Amino acid sequence: MNVFILCTGRCGSVTVNRACDHISNYTNSHESRSQMYGEARLDYPENHIEADNRLSWLLGRLDEKYGDDAFYVHLKRDENATAASFVKRYRKGIMKGYQKILHGLPRNADKHAIALDYCHTVNSNIAAFLKTKTKTMQMDIENGKEDFTRLWDLIGAEGDKEKALSEFEIRHNAS
Repeated sequence: MNVFILCTGRCGSVTVNRACDHISNYTNSHESRSQMYGEARLDYPENHIEADNRLSWLLGRLDEKYGDDAFYVHLKRDENATAASFVKRYRKGIMKGYQKILHGLPRNADKHAIALDYCHTVNSNIAAFLKTKTKTMQMDIENGKEDFTRLWDLIGAEGDKEKALSEFEIRHNAS
């Protein structure tokens, strides 16, 4: 079974990925196929955990390929904190792309409001996608250890759970 960590980005996906490094019965990557397109973009190995915020733009294709056969995690963080982190990276990455989608933004547009709009849009898209899935959970990074323990049990993870949980004590990929 494949596991997909769906999220906005800037919400703890690197931390979850590092925790998953301690799972021995799944492979695990973070944004491993983000540079690919076409069939290759979603060609993950069996029993693989993938965290990639860009998957939120590919939900229809993810459904076509994996449907209800995968396990989906909606990773969330307080939207204001997530937006504040995106404001620090406003001119690059996914925020630069989102600004293009919001075509014609004024130069003095409220960056935090735009980042909040992005977070709300992505989280809403993920929530809509998950409505038809039977193997899902929401993981709040603020409750990382507790929620990761639940994920561990739901996917039948094996490995060093204590080392995995210790990853939530480290700030990974901080802005």
